[in-house]
Order: sequence, then structure tokens, then C-alpha cells
Amino acid sequence: MHRQPSRWTLLLAIVCSIVASMQVLCADDFQSAIDALNTKSYENKAAAATALARLDHPQVVDVLNALLNGTLYKQKKSKTLVFAEKLEGGGFAITDPATGRDLGEVGRRDVRKLSVNNKLRRTVRGLVAGLELNQPDPKGRIAAAESIAASGVEELRALLETQREKEPEAKVIEAIDTAIVVFDLDAEDETIRLDAIARSATNLDGRVRIKLTTIAEDESGSDAVRNAAKTTLLTIERAVSRYKFIETLFFGLSLGSVLVLAAIGLSITFGVMGVINMAHGELIMIGAYTAYVVQLLLPDSLEYSILVAIPAAFIVSGLVGMVIERGVIQFLYGRPLETLLATFGVSLILQQAVRSIFSPLNRSVASPEWMSGSIEIAHGLSFTFNRLYILLFAMFVFVALLLVLQRTRLGLEVRAVTQNRAMARAMGIRSARVDVLTFGLGAGIAGVAGVALSQLTNVGPNLGQGYIVDSFLVVVFGGVGNLWGTLVAGLSLGVMNKFLEPVAGAVVAKILILVFIIMFIQKRPRGLFPQRGRSSED
Repeated sequence: MHRQPSRWTLLLAIVCSIVASMQVLCADDFQSAIDALNTKSYENKAAAATALARLDHPQVVDVLNALLNGTLYKQKKSKTLVFAEKLEGGGFAITDPATGRDLGEVGRRDVRKLSVNNKLRRTVRGLVAGLELNQPDPKGRIAAAESIAASGVEELRALLETQREKEPEAKVIEAIDTAIVVFDLDAEDETIRLDAIARSATNLDGRVRIKLTTIAEDESGSDAVRNAAKTTLLTIERAVSRYKFIETLFFGLSLGSVLVLAAIGLSITFGVMGVINMAHGELIMIGAYTAYVVQLLLPDSLEYSILVAIPAAFIVSGLVGMVIERGVIQFLYGRPLETLLATFGVSLILQQAVRSIFSPLNRSVASPEWMSGSIEIAHGLSFTFNRLYILLFAMFVFVALLLVLQRTRLGLEVRAVTQNRAMARAMGIRSARVDVLTFGLGAGIAGVAGVALSQLTNVGPNLGQGYIVDSFLVVVFGGVGNLWGTLVAGLSLGVMNKFLEPVAGAVVAKILILVFIIMFIQKRPRGLFPQRGRSSED
């Protein structure tokens, strides 16, 4: 006996039939949208790409990217569009863009690339960005919003509004707001344009400023819109100038922190022993090369190698400094000119030794990931991590050295010898021991300065030569043997240099600073913070 199908079976069959029909229709629509790209008119191609982006099909992004990347071709005989991938022996492997089915291989003359121009390329990028606006990575969503703004496709503005309502990330919301402002600045409605101009007053994005400049210079536009754009531009320029001042100040402080690190060791040795150490720059160089060697020995621990390099550079440079003091300088106390010539000879020996060991070529020390990039303080104002860390590190070294000199027995003896060497000897202080330890301490700090410099520039045999003169200027300007003077002088000269460079140029800026210091020393021969004591009075 033949069994009749149940009503549920019939209902399921009807639903499946409807779904299958809808899939066929969707496939037909998708194929028709792809075929519409096969036109010579770039405007028609843009319209076809926009229609294609509206379809809910998994291959939409692939087709649009193929159009962007130049892998969407037209078969000359069938006039159909295909994905084409170049083969090594010539010819192409082609696939169906709608189904992904392999269509075999064709010769070079059997297909022709679908052409695009810059305007169409911007439009397609915006369409792809609109489809990718929901991706999980916030950076990807920011890039998508920027691409939509650059495309100028008005239809995508609604996507930005929808995404903004559900967007949890503040930076993505900021990028979306900027993109919406870019669209609204081109609106035909004057009310919308005026509102967009008002919202642009705190936006320092380059595209917004360009559009505002265009509106302000457009004589054919209304006076209200043009004047509003000019007023907003003035507000933005004031903000830019303020941020530029803060940024220049930060760069000056970061340069000053490097000068402090380079000069603080020289300030100690010069103040205690009265030694003009021309090899101080090479001690900085040795510290930089120590960081390079540590990184070679720890290739799998790049993130922590610099933390190992800091004490290593202090020890290596400190030991080299103690050898120089015991081997050369101890025989030349009281003869500053001979000490200068002897240490200059030592600097040449150290440079040649480095050239023989590491070659004359510059070496680079990679920065760890936590020192790369920048921190955004405000929109349009950001500080690089490497300079920020070096500034903080310089302050840490200064405080640590200040505590050593103020709270330890060695520091007490150093201050005693600095103020009056003869009286210190009479009180039982072994000045020779203090000299070698002080010279080693100053040399070790110079090595630490070399580690900091390795994060800002390449490491080479001549690295220290660029800082030896600046170090002496800082020491003389701040006051020989005074740490606070070295700190103030180093930061001041760094800031002065960065503010003078844009106006006078790098070379003239250094000359002007030198002239300033010479004139200052004429008025205050012992610097900003002169050392106190009977010997220092002499």
C-alpha cells in the first residue's frame, strides 16, 4: 500500500524549494553584478562596484580586491570576467569569481586586465573598507574608516553612522567622527557644512585641514561658510602651534637628558681631580658597544637585553676608566695640559681598538618592542617611547648618583676631596683611592650614557666625538663638580638647541650656544652653581 507524505514533509519540501530558488536568484544577481564591471566607462564601473558591495555574498570582497590588485581579467572570446594568476612559463591560471571553480589555463593573449583609474581605485577601497568595518581588530576598523573617508563614496556614510552607535573603542569613534566630518564638509546643504566646520575646530586631521583650506579659499561659496572655515582654521592653527611648542620642548628635554648622561660623569671627575679627560667620549662609545655585544649574546631575549646591558656597560666602562686612571692619569696630576694630551692619545687608541675588533662600520642596536612606537597625549601630539624612557632614565641616574654622593661614605669622601683636597688628606682620607673610585664611577656613568645613545643612533667608533665638546660645555656652564648645575645646564642647552635649530639651522644653533656660554662665563667664571670650598675658591 502506497503511503501518502505527511503535511510536514510537504511543508519542508516547499521551504527547501524556496531556499534553493533564492540561492539561484542570489547567484544570478551576483553574476550579473560581476558582469556589470565589464565596461569601458570608469563611472559605470564605480556604479557596478557599489551595487556589488550591497550584495550579501561571500565572494564580494574577493572580487573587489581582485579589481584593486589587478587580478580581475576579461576573457576576449567569451567576454566573461575571471580571476587570473600569472604562471611562470607565461599564460594565466583562471578561476570563476562567482564559484571559485578552476577554469584551467589560458595564454597571455586570451585575457585582458580590467583597467582602473585613481578615482575608481579610491571608490573600491572605500567599498572594501565598508565591508570590513565590523572586523574585530580596532586598528582594522580605524583603517576602514579612513579608507571610507578617502573614497568619498557618499553611500558609505550611513555605514559609519551605524558603526558609531555600537562602537566601544574611543579611538575608533574618533576616526569615524573624522570620516563623517570629511563627508559633511562636502555636503551641498549649507547648514550641514556649517555644523561640520564647527565640529572641526578641535580636529587636527590633515584631510580636515585641507578641506577647510579649500572652503576658505573658494570665492564661489557663501560668505558665511567661507568665514566660518577661516575662523576654524585659525583655531586649529593655534592648537597646532601650541602642540608644536610642547613637542619641541619635549625633544629639547630628551636631547638635554642625553647631554646630562654624557656630562654627569665628566662633571664628577673634572670636579674632584681637575682632570680634562678627552677620552670621556670613548668611554661613552664603549658603553654603546657593550649594549651591542649583549644583544649579540642574547639574540632570543631582545626585550630584556637592554636591561642587562645597563649594568654591563657600567662595569665595563668603569673598569676601563679605572685602568686609564691608574695607568696614565695618576702620574699627571697638577699638569692639566699634559693630562689633556695624554687622554687625547688614549681616545685615539680606544677608537682604533674598536675599529680592529668590530670594524669601522656602524652597528645598530635594536630597540625592544616596549621602547618602540609613541604615546598619544592628545590628537596631534604624541611622544616617542624611546626618548621618553631615556628622559626618565636620565632622571633616575641623576637621583641615584645624588644619593650615592649624599648618603654614602664614598660620597662624603668625594665631596671632601672636591672642596679641599689637602684638608681631606689631613683628615685621613686616602685621596688616591677616592680618585680611582671616582674616575671609575664617572666612566661607568659614561658607559650607561652610551647604552641610551645606542637607542637613538647607530653605534660606531666616532660615536663619542660628537658629545665630548657638548659635555665640557655642560660642565662649565653648570658649574664644575656640581650635579644640580649639570642637570640644569644639560636640560637648558638641549631645549635652547631645539628651539634655535628651526630658526637658524643646526650648525648656526651650536655656534650661537657656544657664543652664549662664552659670554656667560665672562660674567660668571664658575658657572651657574659654583662649587664651595677653599680649593674651589682658588
